[in-house]
Amino acid sequence: MSSSTYDYESLGLVAGLEIHQQLDTDTKLFCGSPTAIREPEEAERTITRFLHPTKSELGELDDAALEESRVDREFEYLAYDTTCLVEEDDEPPTEVDDEALSVAMQIASLLDMSVVDQLHVMRKLVIDGSNTSGFQRTMLLGQDGEIQTSDGAVSIVDLLLEEESAQRVEDRADGVLYSLDRLGVPLVEIGTGPDIRSPEQAKEAAKRIGMLLRSTGKVKRGLGTIRQDVNVSIAEGARVEIKGVQALDQIDELVELEVQRQAELLDIADELDVRDASVGETQDVTSVFENTDSGVIEGALKAGGSVTAVPLFGFDGLVGHEIQPDRRLGTEFSDHAKRNGAGGIFHTDELPAYGVTGEEVAALREAVGADDEDAVAIVAADTDTAELAIEAVAERAQTAIEGVPEETRGANEEGTTRYLRPLPGAARMYPETDVPPVEPDPSEIDEPELLTEKVERYQAAFGLDAGLAEQVAYGRRMPLFEKAVGCGVDATFAATTLESTVTELRRDDVAVENLTDDHFLAVFDLVADDELAKEGVGDVLSVLAEQPKLSAEEAVETAGLGGVDDDAVREIIAGVVERNSDQVANEGMAAFSGLMGECMAELRGKADGETVSSVLREEIGKRS
Repeated sequence: MSSSTYDYESLGLVAGLEIHQQLDTDTKLFCGSPTAIREPEEAERTITRFLHPTKSELGELDDAALEESRVDREFEYLAYDTTCLVEEDDEPPTEVDDEALSVAMQIASLLDMSVVDQLHVMRKLVIDGSNTSGFQRTMLLGQDGEIQTSDGAVSIVDLLLEEESAQRVEDRADGVLYSLDRLGVPLVEIGTGPDIRSPEQAKEAAKRIGMLLRSTGKVKRGLGTIRQDVNVSIAEGARVEIKGVQALDQIDELVELEVQRQAELLDIADELDVRDASVGETQDVTSVFENTDSGVIEGALKAGGSVTAVPLFGFDGLVGHEIQPDRRLGTEFSDHAKRNGAGGIFHTDELPAYGVTGEEVAALREAVGADDEDAVAIVAADTDTAELAIEAVAERAQTAIEGVPEETRGANEEGTTRYLRPLPGAARMYPETDVPPVEPDPSEIDEPELLTEKVERYQAAFGLDAGLAEQVAYGRRMPLFEKAVGCGVDATFAATTLESTVTELRRDDVAVENLTDDHFLAVFDLVADDELAKEGVGDVLSVLAEQPKLSAEEAVETAGLGGVDDDAVREIIAGVVERNSDQVANEGMAAFSGLMGECMAELRGKADGETVSSVLREEIGKRS
């Protein structure tokens, strides 16, 4: 069934959002290191950590942390010339960064939230290696806010100010390589209430919150700087947290497909109930495949591994049942096996195939006591991994009988999701003793102008058309536009350069991400001083993008746009008119358009269009 055919109200869809947004501050949240992202090859050294779960104040272990610890992994971190001892977890953190706190309070104001009287830093247990300390520092800043959508109000339950995790660079067989450049960047986490009742409302709410965040002018932009987690459940299903949604336009599809997944799992559970299904004991079935032609299984056995199996009584035909596009119940089982180090699973709904013969399938069924109405899942890997993985498959099969499991899932590019880990619990939070409480003062915070209001102001005050005004207001260089206009730069010229010209350069594969605010402002100054024609701005920016250490003046020379005075411009234009004297004699001023293009091509940005147009008309007039 297509997810679009579901009646979300009758299914009891409930959804909420958690939005994580990096703040664009000068320094990190608990140290003085810069927040700029580095290239891995810039790293000067690496450090290594092994992380293990610890009990909370209540003596409890978090389920998600416990599962993470089952696989022994080494975590390696890239360190840079800017990496400090706090990031390496070799020194206590400093006090909370004032700039980050100020921006977070602005966000709280825009979300109509009440700021707490005192911020207490907490440690949140995280042992996936994304923090060298084994925990993330976080603090509650605001509560009880609200935003409006076309389908009604959505409550904002809390606003947290916390440190960003380390950036994952490479997954390895025995661990993960992380980069410390991102660790500690200030981050706000915004959690809505479970008030969302449709995929469209989820997307609209996320867009509204995103607009409010960008209105501060102090949030980072680009891939990975904002992540949306979506919590979804239906009446008979379970709460599922979908992590790491980076594309805003994907949120509605993710909600739709999660509804489909839960509905299909409930249908499977109903059928399993009718069949009185059960999960058998896991066992070693290596002997069945001693002479196999399956490359995967043969490879595991030659490496000294094993084949393990679990009989799934009453599951025949259901393991291969599609629950999302190109994902089946068996894919869910495979996710759990992979989480425990295996490459995946085989199951009898898809066998014989992959080199496994019909005779081997029959022998497998006999070995585990499975009949035709049953299914069997197998894992081929090193012995320890095979045993862990098949146990994980058995546990997931048992939850399939019960219905929909609560869990954390990762977003796939196509809108489907994959299993990550169990839902985390409260047992992973405890106080941070190295950072003193902070007493914020919201009265010192000025609420910023909304982007929607900026669009209206740009049209009214600067005469920008609606499309360009919206591009600039919502663009990542909006603060630079404001600064340039404040310095006297023509608003239309600044807006066109920062949006249209930069877009054209990006399409031409120019590394525009290398361009800084200072580059743009210096180029604007050259245009204002008549040292560079507007038509040459794109060429100069291209040079600066490729050679960022050049001055704007040096870039003008490198682009070949320097040293052309008014007399030289007139001489070039007169030469163009002379070469086309017959056309000028026959057409007069009607020849202007064609010759204008030729003049601009020859001058290559060395003179602005207005000057060229004026001189060309004069030269044509002399010969008409």
